Amino acid sequence: MADLLDIAVRLAAIVAAFLLLPLIVGQMEHKAMAHMQSRLGPMYAGGFHGWAQLIADGVKFAQKEDVIPAAADRRVFAIAPAVALVPYLVVMVVIPIGPGLAGVDLDAGLFFVLAVMGIGVLGVIMAGWASANKYSMLGGIRAAAQLMSYELPLVLAASGVAMAAGTLSLQGIVEQWRWWWLPWQAIGAVVFFVAGLAELRRPPFDMPVAESELIMGPMTEYTGLRFALFMLAEYVGIVVLSALTTVLFLGGWHGPLLPGPVWTLIKVFALAFVVIWIRVSYPRLREDQLQKLAWIGLVPLALLQLALTGVVKVLMS
Repeated sequence: MADLLDIAVRLAAIVAAFLLLPLIVGQMEHKAMAHMQSRLGPMYAGGFHGWAQLIADGVKFAQKEDVIPAAADRRVFAIAPAVALVPYLVVMVVIPIGPGLAGVDLDAGLFFVLAVMGIGVLGVIMAGWASANKYSMLGGIRAAAQLMSYELPLVLAASGVAMAAGTLSLQGIVEQWRWWWLPWQAIGAVVFFVAGLAELRRPPFDMPVAESELIMGPMTEYTGLRFALFMLAEYVGIVVLSALTTVLFLGGWHGPLLPGPVWTLIKVFALAFVVIWIRVSYPRLREDQLQKLAWIGLVPLALLQLALTGVVKVLMS
């Protein structure tokens, strides 16, 4: 009975985090972009500092008509938002926020996370194909090209820190982490974070949803709550990427004075702010620039990090 209660509490906590943390990041993005780009609109809803803007957005999505194009593949069109969203919930099950504080501690947790995160991009590809819209289809093809390009540096960067820790368990990686890993694994951290942004199709890597040519790319034909699920998947992806970067490269719950889970959340929200900051600071990359960054920039850097990690491990042994 005690085991069942423990499982129930862990699942409830994961679902609560899955529903709450992305909303906080979304509200933070509204306010940060309002200040950085002098956007007045998000500062009015609800009165003080526009506190009700996110609620207003939710009501707007709920009121919109759910439209499915006549020529669309209705089943694929309907399940695509869930395919884009659910993998991030599964990933959150294995991300630790403190010693022993994780839904499940898998021995191959890192490979599990990387494999499941790749599934989320399939939802965008399915949406583009099922919409019976050439602009949506082009957006889906661009999303597939980004996934194939940036998956390799993402995996290579994560492999470097797994080699350093000598384990694939996310809990074990944090337990092995030491402060001097910050400069040692800095190259891998940057590669992992940038490749993760590209997989999430966040600016400046948002070519699949280029408004000037593809409107909203794979999501052009989506309305109402289905569109809101795609937006929720994007913000959950930001939380997951920030949490993984924290666990792999920033020491997870390690920190002075404050409890471990508090340090984890501080680092996660700090990285989420960096994601927002990058969005308002850099213009969208062209498709050729995006591919060059992956193959000419990030892949060699990830291989360099692997080589450096191997050299240091040999010298330490």
